[in-house]
Amino acid sequence: MNPTIHRRLRGFPAACALAGAAWLAAGCASMAPPYEAPALPVAAQYPSDAPADAAGATAASLGWRDLSTDPRLQQLIAQALDNNRDLRIAALRVEEARAAYAIQRAEQFPSIGANADASRSRVPADLNITGKPLVSGTYQAGVGMGAWELDFWGRVRSLRDAALENFLASDAARQAVAIGLVAEVANGYLSLRELDERVALARRTIATRQESLRIFTRRFEVGSTSKLDLTQVQTLLTQAQALGVQLEQARASQAHALELLVGAPVDLPTAPSGLEDGSVVQQLRPGLPSDLLAARPDILAAEHQLRAAQANIGAARAAFFPRITLTGSLGTASAEFDGLFKSGSGTWSFAPSLSLPIFDAGRNQAGLDLSQVRRDIAVANYEKTVQSAFREVSDALTAQQRLAEQVRIQQAAQDAQQERARLARLRYDNGAAAFLEVLDAQRDLLSTEQQLVQTRRALLSARVGLYAALGGGAQALPTATTPAH
Repeated sequence: MNPTIHRRLRGFPAACALAGAAWLAAGCASMAPPYEAPALPVAAQYPSDAPADAAGATAASLGWRDLSTDPRLQQLIAQALDNNRDLRIAALRVEEARAAYAIQRAEQFPSIGANADASRSRVPADLNITGKPLVSGTYQAGVGMGAWELDFWGRVRSLRDAALENFLASDAARQAVAIGLVAEVANGYLSLRELDERVALARRTIATRQESLRIFTRRFEVGSTSKLDLTQVQTLLTQAQALGVQLEQARASQAHALELLVGAPVDLPTAPSGLEDGSVVQQLRPGLPSDLLAARPDILAAEHQLRAAQANIGAARAAFFPRITLTGSLGTASAEFDGLFKSGSGTWSFAPSLSLPIFDAGRNQAGLDLSQVRRDIAVANYEKTVQSAFREVSDALTAQQRLAEQVRIQQAAQDAQQERARLARLRYDNGAAAFLEVLDAQRDLLSTEQQLVQTRRALLSARVGLYAALGGGAQALPTATTPAH
């Protein structure tokens, strides 16, 4: 080492040793209360009216690509995960929380910077006791440490832990948004396919009734049927046409809504075939309500927020104790620039500071009360999130079973209505019944066909809902890299 530099540092070792020991000791304590997970605020089993299949895969481990075998739906979900603005905002919230954590983490370490100052001044003769003008200068260069708090009571550490938990909560919230988006796109696509099938049914009915109107018009012209029967056929046709227009409008609105979810223009042609019950994942193993704690990202986010609230209590408690800060500098100073680095120009300072709250008009106590209330709010929010998840899974399980029963019943009802319409038309053609009987049978058949399509789509949506309620694909979703402590 240069002898000159060595001499300058000779007076600094005691201060450096003290600062180093303080650095090692700082942050060793924490006044945050130990974290204890709240008791599960739901039953240990799902309700008896929500039967759960023992077989099947777990939803959390089932990636979104396994949600459906429909390649068009898979493509839409992939586009939505890339382009949806809500998901993009959630991802930016994660980066925002990461930066906030980095700022808070930096508070644990001293801030060291280099500085250099130079000044020249002249004092007139009549202001100087020597009676002569005086020109003087000051030149300084060195490194300095800003006010650095020794974290003996864990205040800075608790704030760092709170920032880290907020980061983890934001990442879990992003995953929850992604799962919700997958479910929304899937349901939106199923609704579009439902409307495609209903439009196709309406068009076939319109075509059939147009042919019936042509036949009855000809019969009326030759006097083989009455004006009443002709108007009844016209009524059937206009009803089917009105339904067709309504469904076309609904289909266009649904396509616009799906495009908004995807976040980019997409081509949504009319599907050539109807809904397929096997196109969406059918069987999932729901497990127990306690499994939701690790599977649902929104529950994990609420738990991280609770942990952050616990850490903030530690910071509020530490505010009651003395706060010790260190400030120091090491450098060289001289009245002349060429003497700045000469022997004997070294300078250093070391200034510890201690502050102890004596009277603050109840500010620190109010801060502690506030942090404890916010912890209680976080507990209530966590319990509410668990209860909401429990209800969503229970509803989806019940809906999946009951809607499957409804599909079977409505399929039988449609078969019966088709036979009724055939027999009514046969009776009318043989003169055994009025055309009003045919009118009622055909109107009921169209309504039954539409209801069956709606119920089948609702069953598929219930399967999607169960997938999302169980934290579908959470384990397959990417997670943000946890920042270093």
